[in-house]
Amino acid sequence: MQHHATPMTGQGSCTLVGAGPGDPELLTLKALKAIQAATVLLVDDLVSDAIVALASPTARIIPVGKRGGCKSTPQAFIEKLILMAVREGETVVRLKGGDPFVFGRGGEEVAHLQAAGVHVTVVNGITAGLAAVTSLGVPLTHRDHAHGVVFVTGHAKPGDTGTDWRALASTAHQARLTLVIYMGVSGAAQIQCELMRGLPASTPVAVIQNASLPNQRHAVCTLARLHATIEHEQLASPSVIVVGDVMRGLLELQLHRHTTQTVQAA
Repeated sequence: MQHHATPMTGQGSCTLVGAGPGDPELLTLKALKAIQAATVLLVDDLVSDAIVALASPTARIIPVGKRGGCKSTPQAFIEKLILMAVREGETVVRLKGGDPFVFGRGGEEVAHLQAAGVHVTVVNGITAGLAAVTSLGVPLTHRDHAHGVVFVTGHAKPGDTGTDWRALASTAHQARLTLVIYMGVSGAAQIQCELMRGLPASTPVAVIQNASLPNQRHAVCTLARLHATIEHEQLASPSVIVVGDVMRGLLELQLHRHTTQTVQAA
């Protein structure tokens, strides 16, 4: 038998808000209203300063950084902070980069808070994978090139075997899918090697860092050159890796420009 905690009376509220990829103009109206109404905000590292600045001047801002390769605030501690603030009657916003339910551990937080009797509202945000390709003028799906899209993490939970890249590559090749890989830069060499067991080495790839922000950078290459390109261009986290034929036009344009420049130089 499943037991549900009885909601506490006289408590505050909690909203998980997706801050999107970083550009404040990409926030939903609902997200903006929640941020402005919050008395306490627990903010991820990947949330831009411009978005945090939208909060009330009287709001308490608590940084709870979680970024790959850096020291992170333990998830259990974040959940404890949320519960404490709600029980003190605060209007709490847990502000997350992208979307809370796309690799944002939103599911874990909602389950923990609901078990403690706290009702949680979730406000979606534009996920970085979508914003990244849109910034390049490329779609994630296309009737001629991609019949679907797969969002996948390149960072496995400790003790987890992680993604079966070979099987995913084979499926993506047969079903004509675009792969959007989050948190994959540090493991790019292995990901590239495994994906090439099921995808052609010539498959177009784009790596987009800091999607939607003024300091956005990107590189386009083939799958065979993924790791080398990341190293050469010094691309780092937070980056999204997009693999698939939807990038082919962009790759061909880049190759054409490179050829033209080489001819002119000669």
